[in-house]
Amino acid sequence: MKSDADPYGQVNNVKELGQLLRKHRKQKALTLEGASGLANLSVRFLSEFERGKETAEIGKVLKALRTLGLEVIVQPRGYDAQSPKDPNNA
Repeated sequence: MKSDADPYGQVNNVKELGQLLRKHRKQKALTLEGASGLANLSVRFLSEFERGKETAEIGKVLKALRTLGLEVIVQPRGYDAQSPKDPNNA
């Protein structure tokens, strides 16, 4: 994950994804209770996710991210968005 000032970017594990969600939620001035109400998810789930619990359900994780205005982009390692090319033909 990137610096505290810019937490967005590559995420390498569940803990980093949870930390990113927490920083984003706090930037939006939302409490866990407020975010859980918007996402229709329990406070306990969001708290565990933000702390990096690895057994969090992927569907709920994606719902929490979408609710707070974040999205997941999956791309091959080494893919350069500035000059897209097929990594298999590099």
